[in-house]
Amino acid sequence: MKNSTVKDVILAPGNGSFFYDDQAAIRAGAAQDGFRYVGAPLTRGFTTIRMPSRSLSIGLVMSDDTIVWGDMMNVQYSGAGGRDPVFQVDTIEALTRSVVIPRILACDASNFVGACESVLAFHENKRLPLAIEYGVSQALLRAAAHISRITLAEVVCSEYDLPLPQKPVPLYAQSGDAREINVDKMILKSVDVLPHGLINSREKFGASGERFRDFVKWVVRRTREIGEPGYHPVLHFDVYGWIGLEIGLDTQKIADFIARVADDVPGYRLHIECPADYGSTEAQLVEYAKIVEILDRRGTEARVVVDEQCNTLADIRLFAEAKAAHLVQIKMPDVGSITDSARAVLVCRENGVGAYLGGSCTETDLSARVAVNIAVATQADMILAKPGMGVDEGISIVGNEQSRLLSVLAYRRSQAPVRI
Repeated sequence: MKNSTVKDVILAPGNGSFFYDDQAAIRAGAAQDGFRYVGAPLTRGFTTIRMPSRSLSIGLVMSDDTIVWGDMMNVQYSGAGGRDPVFQVDTIEALTRSVVIPRILACDASNFVGACESVLAFHENKRLPLAIEYGVSQALLRAAAHISRITLAEVVCSEYDLPLPQKPVPLYAQSGDAREINVDKMILKSVDVLPHGLINSREKFGASGERFRDFVKWVVRRTREIGEPGYHPVLHFDVYGWIGLEIGLDTQKIADFIARVADDVPGYRLHIECPADYGSTEAQLVEYAKIVEILDRRGTEARVVVDEQCNTLADIRLFAEAKAAHLVQIKMPDVGSITDSARAVLVCRENGVGAYLGGSCTETDLSARVAVNIAVATQADMILAKPGMGVDEGISIVGNEQSRLLSVLAYRRSQAPVRI
């Protein structure tokens, strides 16, 4: 049996690290009762507004009986902003068994990009569910690395003709609803970028955004109070479209609001993710370009980050080429195959747009470790500390994987033969 052959495939249902949330129901004012939301879901596929996230692991049994894994799942706000529907294990497993596994058993696993192209080809004239693309491509990357006895990052560098990286990628942590406690954790651990803030409701945003502005100023005060001397993080807040929802969709008004928030915290780089949701990729592209242009003319330290309505590699290319964001969140489970996530970082770099390799709290430790290898190999501008909403776990999983990887790559360079 050839070394490049996968001789069998096994599946294992599992759990993601947080919950799937019905964004439409939450925006409509669903009340919270403890950790759950009360009321009827509004988004197709949700049986309750907040559902435990699920995953499906796919294991490739290699010719030497080593088993390499990848994890399939969707993001927290599935079915919103043009995303795939909420994850259904039974549906995904059936399609994986009937379509994907026969393709895997016929592929050359030593060729990572080629294997992804053949295994993840269209089925019935459309893409496979992006959760399948995501998990299967992780497993195929691990298979290629196992065959060549190198790291996942080295496979990516080889496939995309990239130099072996030497620098770490800045780490970005998100707080979840336990904002104050989790911000303290981030500051004490000197995270590069913080805190997300989960500003996903009118209650958290406040009338005309005043509650949000107060939170931004509090984060800076807290950073100065308890941070190490010289600690100066980038501030990144996800407002889930609430600037547009609260003050309207006029681009000048949105840009003015963002600039005022930046003025509240002078000297800090400020990222505002999803200031508004214009309802489609086409509209988002046009209106975000206007907001970016206004902010650039003002010379503010504020930067716009696109997430909703910018899901696939094709979408990311459009936003990068149009300069319709300062920074693109490459939300890996929404992008699909990790080959596309790697290409997306490179597309952003080619167009002078920031590449934030993100994902979701609903992911797993396995998918997070793969993401680190993609981020380091392509030298993304920042990477999400994932999975989960506990802060400590994501920082540990992503930060430690990056540290180990960079140590391995440094060792590889030290062992390389000297050319005379």
